[in-house]
Amino acid sequence: MIVLLISQFSIAQTYDGTRAIAKRQFPWLAEKMQLKKKDKENGKDIFELSVSNDKLIIEASSESAASRGLDWYVKHYCHQSISHMGDNKNMIKTLPQIKGMIKKTSFVPYRYALNYCTINYSFSFYTWEDWEKELDWMALNGVNIMLAPMGTEMVWYNTLLKLGYTDAEAKAFIPGPAYTAWWLMGNLEGWGGPVSMDLMQQQVQLQQKILVRMKELGIQPILQGFYGMVPHDLAKKVTDARVIDQGKWVFTEFTRPGILIPTNREFERIADIYYAEIKKLYGSDIHYFGGEPFHEGGKSAGVDVTQVAKAIQTQMQKNFPNSTWVLQGWQNNPSDKILTGIKKENTLIIELFGENTNNWEKRKGYDGTSFIWSNVSNFGEKNGLYGRLQRFVDEVFRAKESQYGTSLRGVGVIPEGINNNPVAYDLMLDLAWYDEKPDLDKWIEAYTRYRYGKYNKSIVLAWKEFVQTVYNSPVDEKGNPLYQEGPSESIYCARPSIKVNPVSSWGTRKRYYDTERFKKAVGVFVNADKEFKNSETYQADKTDFLRQVLADKGDLLYKELVEAIESKNKQSIASKGDQFLTMILIQDSLLNNNLYFSLDRWINQAQSFGKNLPDAKNVLYNAKSQITYWGPDYNSSTTLRDYAHKEWGGLLGSLYYQRWKLFINEALKGNLVAAKTFYDMEVNWSAQGNHYPMVKLKNNALQELQKRVLK
Repeated sequence: MIVLLISQFSIAQTYDGTRAIAKRQFPWLAEKMQLKKKDKENGKDIFELSVSNDKLIIEASSESAASRGLDWYVKHYCHQSISHMGDNKNMIKTLPQIKGMIKKTSFVPYRYALNYCTINYSFSFYTWEDWEKELDWMALNGVNIMLAPMGTEMVWYNTLLKLGYTDAEAKAFIPGPAYTAWWLMGNLEGWGGPVSMDLMQQQVQLQQKILVRMKELGIQPILQGFYGMVPHDLAKKVTDARVIDQGKWVFTEFTRPGILIPTNREFERIADIYYAEIKKLYGSDIHYFGGEPFHEGGKSAGVDVTQVAKAIQTQMQKNFPNSTWVLQGWQNNPSDKILTGIKKENTLIIELFGENTNNWEKRKGYDGTSFIWSNVSNFGEKNGLYGRLQRFVDEVFRAKESQYGTSLRGVGVIPEGINNNPVAYDLMLDLAWYDEKPDLDKWIEAYTRYRYGKYNKSIVLAWKEFVQTVYNSPVDEKGNPLYQEGPSESIYCARPSIKVNPVSSWGTRKRYYDTERFKKAVGVFVNADKEFKNSETYQADKTDFLRQVLADKGDLLYKELVEAIESKNKQSIASKGDQFLTMILIQDSLLNNNLYFSLDRWINQAQSFGKNLPDAKNVLYNAKSQITYWGPDYNSSTTLRDYAHKEWGGLLGSLYYQRWKLFINEALKGNLVAAKTFYDMEVNWSAQGNHYPMVKLKNNALQELQKRVLK
């Protein structure tokens, strides 16, 4: 009897993190689960699923595999899911049966998530409630290693105080809450700040909760390592320091932090202080660190880069023995000189831009260094339907079967913003659990069932067309992917000009798909509207598809408007201009009917984040400036303006509408508006405390609007 009780207690305590996810997300299932430990199979993570006596039995080799098993059952048997763009959940009294047993293994040990930029474009103002769901989503999708540099502000603040900086001087180095990513990457310092002590302490408390929960869920955090980044004026405080001036980031717009030469004796001392502060705040159970020198144009002339890399990793290993340095495979990073100086067994490279490039192949598996194949898909969290789904499938398995397959150690998602295109993230993280390349059409059909709750012929037909249009994988005549940084942009969000191309500095307005074919597919999708009127996920996706149709139409109308302006035909300018402004307001009305496409959601997040802070007003300013002129506050021709623009209800109806209205009114007078005028509008809009709450249409009006969009 005692042995039996011990055995039952052991089972009850197995994989508590997974059981807790079920209680939070699928409470009807939580008490109907048996979770058992199972050995890895040939070193691979594994889960097995079966149903017996109305009990779901999950046998798994790790907490992460158990959570993935829970997700697999919920998606493929209960037809439910959670996502960044809506949830599809409901109570089930009797568990759906599984014929026999389902067995899945992960062919890679790492399932990775997040870009530095995601921390700001998506998570700048996350509270603990937001992070709870985020981490549940990560665990359910099998993520077991995640970038988590939140709360680094206090680490640096404490470090600088120990180096002789005053309170004000230390805070001047730290950016505002919407810009920490680019500070951590060594691109800027101080912009959007200063921040209060209260804000930094709030971030510490949040990060501590995050790290505890990540451990419960079997997700390894990647914290920010010390790679030599220091204030550009460090030599004023530490006279023996030798700092390499890193110049400006993005041409002339931001002063970059300096890089402390690692061969200087101060490097070891400052690294030790920095890592000691990490241990004080976040403990010693950290095994992965990010951060790298000379990122996106940094200067390394006159220094031995190989020795720099060696010194960085040596200090990392000294303070956190056997830790792994995680580097970004982006452009020419990491350079061959960096790879030469480091221990490959303690290095992991994230291949960032897999949908467009094949650096893993060109760099010969990064000279035998472990790498994770990832895709960015989204830049600046700009709205737009995009994700090269077939390429994800093809390229991952091409890498797996290549001569560099032994170096492929993971797959992952690394978007600059994750609140978009849930299909792209689901597919990418699913691939880790397929031994052979899956059929995309079959995968899509299964996706529609768990995304919306049941099979629907119209939805499946529409989605198969979406795969061939907005989610296609276009190539040139040589079979190489057509280069594109994120989704095709909407003209409504552009700073007005007669030559808008692109909307943001590195984006594109070009459509690599048949817009008419796509519009017809949206019409097929909308046929299911009545059947799914109460489905949060269907309504979110329907809004997104209609938004894209209207954005596509805007491109055509913009061309006609420009032609009218260039021909100086006032009657045509007035007519086309009125039509264009009306289209913006239609788009604004459409998007204001769904929380996921509203400025209201972002503003509410910022206000909730800052409600107990003395710098709450600056928090709101951070939120509004990031999605408009970005920064800095002295350059009207900044290339970063509109980089993170949003096609959102509230933003369209205010700033974007006013910009285009001014442009059209002046065009009627024969004038073109100077960029400085628009810049001033953007800065002023960001500084205002206006909220722009959602204004929803009544159902009949919304139905008429949908019909108008699809004409």
